[in-house]
Amino acid sequence: MTSAPSTEDTAGSESRAIAAERLTFFSDAVVAIAITLLALELPLPEGATSAELLRSLGHHQSEYVSFLISFIVIGGHWRAHHRLFNYVTTLGGGLARLTFGWLLMQVIMPFATKVIAEDEAFEFRFVFYALVQVVALTLFLLMAWQVQRNRLYRADTPPELFGAVYRGIGAMIAGFAVSIPVAFFTHWAYACWIVVPFVVNLQSHFRRRKAAA
Repeated sequence: MTSAPSTEDTAGSESRAIAAERLTFFSDAVVAIAITLLALELPLPEGATSAELLRSLGHHQSEYVSFLISFIVIGGHWRAHHRLFNYVTTLGGGLARLTFGWLLMQVIMPFATKVIAEDEAFEFRFVFYALVQVVALTLFLLMAWQVQRNRLYRADTPPELFGAVYRGIGAMIAGFAVSIPVAFFTHWAYACWIVVPFVVNLQSHFRRRKAAA
C-alpha cells in the first residue's frame, strides 16, 4: 500500500513547478526583447524624394536582409524552446544555467546581426554570426538532453518529442557548422543554412521510413 504524498513533498513539487514556469516566462521576455533590439538597429532611409528614399533603401539592403534572417532565426529558437518547455514541469540537471547561456546567445544576436550586415572582412563577420548560432543550438540540445535524462517533463509528453528535437536542432547545428569553412571560399556560404538541414532531415526521414518498413 503506497503512502500519500506528504505536505512537504507536495509543496516542494509545486515550488519546482513554479520555478520552471517562471524560467519559461523569463525566457519568453528575453527573446521578445532580443527581437525588439533587432528592429531598433535598423537604419532609417534618408532622402527628400521618392527616388532618394529608394536609393537609400538599396544602400541599406544588407542591414534589412540581415534583420529578416535574424528575425527568422530567433523565431526558430523560440519555437523550439516553446515546444520543449511546454512539457517541462521542474528544474534540475543544470537546466537553469544552460537556459541562461542560451538566453545570452539570444541577447548577443542583435549585435551579431549588426556585425554580419557590414561589407568588409566577410569571413570574420560570417564566422562570428555562425558561431553564435552553433553555441546557442548546442546549449539548447544540452537543455533537451537534461530534460530527458532527469525526467523533468510531464507524464503526457509525446514519446517522439525528444527525437524530433535532436534531429531538428542537430540538422541546424550541422548547417551553421558546415557554413563556417565554406565562408572562406565563397559568399554563398549562407546557402548552407538551408541546404544542409534540408538534406540531413531528408536523409533522416528516409531512414525512419526504411526502418518502419
